Amino acid sequence: MTGFAFLSDTRFLKAPVAATQPFAVAGIAWDGSTTNRPGARFGPRAIRTASHMLCDGTHPHFDVSPLGRLGDAGDLTLPNTGLAAMREALAPLAAPLIARHHMVWLGGDHSITLPLLRAYRTQLGRPLAVLHFDAHCDTWTDHFGEPSGHGTWVYEAIQEGLVVKECFVQAGIRSAGERGAREYVRDQGGAIHTARELRGLESPAQLAPLLADLRARLKRHGMPPLYVSLDIDCLDPAFAPGTGTPEPGGLSTNQVLSILEGLADLPCVGMDCVEVAPPYDHAELTSYAAAHLAWTYLCSQLARRR
Repeated sequence: MTGFAFLSDTRFLKAPVAATQPFAVAGIAWDGSTTNRPGARFGPRAIRTASHMLCDGTHPHFDVSPLGRLGDAGDLTLPNTGLAAMREALAPLAAPLIARHHMVWLGGDHSITLPLLRAYRTQLGRPLAVLHFDAHCDTWTDHFGEPSGHGTWVYEAIQEGLVVKECFVQAGIRSAGERGAREYVRDQGGAIHTARELRGLESPAQLAPLLADLRARLKRHGMPPLYVSLDIDCLDPAFAPGTGTPEPGGLSTNQVLSILEGLADLPCVGMDCVEVAPPYDHAELTSYAAAHLAWTYLCSQLARRR
């Protein structure tokens, strides 16, 4: 189940190997469904290395550190020859980790999220709410003629009943796309906060309406468990150039950090951070951003438990 995460210099925050800790990270080094530039399979290692700049991991806003309560489960051992085989193999590897830990998954391209949602749906026995950061809507009904890919998982998750569609909230959407795909989540009763609509809204106070909308949706639907899926290309390429399909006009790191900080009172059950592609990074900007985002999410959940 584990890959290379036995040496301290290859683990997130140099945390010990995952055992009984309440929180854990694991890598899913798969990029076989990338539309444009491959390389996200190298994301987990790069994010782990970048996390070492966080030193003792004490968060300046929450005043907590994951260290002592965090383990690293390494990279899941998966086939790399086909999407269906990867997804079939991922679920039984993810299930025991979900049962033991509050997980942060390091991708990998965005096609890994669908089997993760399937595993969470099975484990929790109910559909999930989702907060989805992305430049792309990922609601296409096919992947350039193939039935599935990293741009179809939202459509598939809704069609399979893995999620509460009214509690599916997207942030940062801005890519080209026909109306049917672009507005699919909103047409299903969910919410879309486009990058254009969020322009200039940087502070926690300015972003409070987005979180208020999410909270209201959760409350109306019985507070379902919340899963966070963060495609690093939600960020503008100025903040995250190292990704396979960059889209200008995106969110700032400040915006995403402010939103993640606002999750401390919500029933989160896990997160993934995907599409970090180190071959296209500059000065490791993207890896550092991803490490900070994953760390902030972890600390928000530690603060909630505290």
